Amino acid sequence: MSKTVAATPDPENGSKQGPKSSKLRDGVMKRGTTWYYVIRVKDPETGESKPKWVGGFATEDDAKAARDEARVKARRGEYVDRKAITVGEYLDEWIEAHAVEIKPKTLKDYRDIINRYVKPHIGGQKLQAVRPATITKLYRDLMAGGGKNGRKLSARTIDYVHAVLRKAFRDAVEIDQVLPSNPVERAKRPRRTPTEPGTVWNPEQLRAFLAIARRHRLFAFFHLAAYTGARRGELLNLRWSSVDLDTCEITITGSAAFIDGERIEGTTKTGRTRVVSIDPGTVAVLKEHRKKQAADKLLAGNEWRGADDHVFTTGWGDPIHPDTVSSLMPILIKSHNAPKDGPEPVEPLPRARLHDLRHMHATTLLLAGVPVHVVAARLGHVDPSITLRVYAHVIRAAEASAADIFARAMGQ
Repeated sequence: MSKTVAATPDPENGSKQGPKSSKLRDGVMKRGTTWYYVIRVKDPETGESKPKWVGGFATEDDAKAARDEARVKARRGEYVDRKAITVGEYLDEWIEAHAVEIKPKTLKDYRDIINRYVKPHIGGQKLQAVRPATITKLYRDLMAGGGKNGRKLSARTIDYVHAVLRKAFRDAVEIDQVLPSNPVERAKRPRRTPTEPGTVWNPEQLRAFLAIARRHRLFAFFHLAAYTGARRGELLNLRWSSVDLDTCEITITGSAAFIDGERIEGTTKTGRTRVVSIDPGTVAVLKEHRKKQAADKLLAGNEWRGADDHVFTTGWGDPIHPDTVSSLMPILIKSHNAPKDGPEPVEPLPRARLHDLRHMHATTLLLAGVPVHVVAARLGHVDPSITLRVYAHVIRAAEASAADIFARAMGQ
């Protein structure tokens, strides 16, 4: 049974200036271009039942679905009073509140994801009007054309968006208590095909690359990256005080990155320090590198700017910018494949990224039978399960020969 309301409480300010012709049907009405619902909620302190108006729904069905959900929660005593804050406003507050505890690089990534992929799509929606279907549609829209110039986004990028939203909405439930449940947890992400690491050179290809890299003053960087599997930022943060050439060990204590033009140094990705063994050949490479650095320092004289004992520096002692080594990788590959002073190689080097040296290190060790937990420790994975997941294709390849190995051990 419908009831005509001459003057309804204004959902925005609580006054009685609502449109006179509005009709309230079973707790749902349209005001302007959006739909509202009203339920009665008992005040936990006074026990008095009061009407609660909630608006901002695009359709009547959306308002009814939210009304039904709110009624159930009100009966259970789980109803959370809705606020007018939008998704964009809440995410801005959330990122600022967590700026102290999030690493600078991660914080920048979170901000980029929010500003680039979330705000343009659902930033103006009321936080408490977000449903799992809202997030699912966001993912579909991003997948279809959420990238630069309307390009499709990869499922991996959608995973990053999902991770940030899940954290933010979880805090909205557990810490800020402005949501009764996390809609992101029930959203459907696009199906993704498991991917394997990029190009992984074989030992012969790595030797060819290092032979051409030996001509460059940063040869030791590429050698150490390949022979330890350390991350770019970890090596650029490395100090000579963390290098023990007598015991053949280096200690990875932190990582370096550039954010908005400023060099930022912090902990490793996992926040843990680790010791990585190095072979005698790598010790020799580092000794030679240190001699060359000492020569640079002597040549620069009073102009030497190296004050923090970095292993890898410019000719003036400044720490190396991360983009320098990343952009140098394809240049060195090209110089091998198309030399200016000699014939082209019979087998050119495949295209590879700097990070692929880390993948090559891990793959080579796993195929050689090094236990997964040992490889995980060298790479700085907090859990061997991460190594198993990333290098599952290598593990499968090793398992394929396990039966033959066992049979040979049994003399069959």
